[in-house]
Amino acid sequence: MLDFTRSFVTWTTPPKQPHPHYKYDGGFVGTLGDVYRVRMQLDATCEIVEERTGRRDEMFLFYPCRSEYTIATSNFFQIPSGEWRAVFSRTNRVPIARRPSGEQAETRRAPWREHFVDLAWDVRSHPNAVPLTTGRDVVAATLANALLNARITYRDAARGVAVTVEFPIRLMNVDLEHGLFQPCCGPVIVPDLNTWDGAGVDRVFLAEVAFSQFDYAEFILRREIEPATEEKAWYHLVRGRNRYELWPGAASPKGAPPTPRPNASVYSETWELPTSNVVLRVD
Repeated sequence: MLDFTRSFVTWTTPPKQPHPHYKYDGGFVGTLGDVYRVRMQLDATCEIVEERTGRRDEMFLFYPCRSEYTIATSNFFQIPSGEWRAVFSRTNRVPIARRPSGEQAETRRAPWREHFVDLAWDVRSHPNAVPLTTGRDVVAATLANALLNARITYRDAARGVAVTVEFPIRLMNVDLEHGLFQPCCGPVIVPDLNTWDGAGVDRVFLAEVAFSQFDYAEFILRREIEPATEEKAWYHLVRGRNRYELWPGAASPKGAPPTPRPNASVYSETWELPTSNVVLRVD
């Protein structure tokens, strides 16, 4: 059972170099040449196991933040505002999908060394976790305010892989009289197995998850949506610093800006899956 409250990843950025066009590239507002270290908590994990070979690929979902300017003294938040999230394996950064699972995307995982000088993991666990096997056990642990994690596993028989998602249970509904329970938690990540190549995937989906049994779960996936035309005037309005402000005398590059302004997100697509669910308890 992972101890998500004490599990972190820390990375070091390379010395900041000027972007050829943009003054605040990446939201950086420090002095050129500065080096930043960033520590982020882990929110969830996802492990893919190739059943024939035992080969494993483990991915970690990081805690989110709003798009920001760093390290600033004021005007911290970028407007328009988006959410910054990242998923990393031990070797790669894995893109988070913006679109539904039925739409293909030209995304590829890439070595984290393309972004950072170093990256250090401090993933901790609870050595004495107890698996709960009945609804009444889960209810009792909930009412005792025990720490709870869920571990959900589902299989893709055609590809011969098993996917296991682990996350802290931060919300639990219980029916004491009937021994019923239902966590509704997230976010978690589930892989796009259409991109599985035996070593990793090139896209994951951000999702929430709910279950009330030990053999079934539902995931609801996040996707971006385009604001209505009448809403774009305020939704994409820049306030304060402009993320894409040009250096004096610089011309806008072709295809500018390099990344789109953030759009809104909703949870819509559902996956209803036979699963093996384990609730883990630590007192």
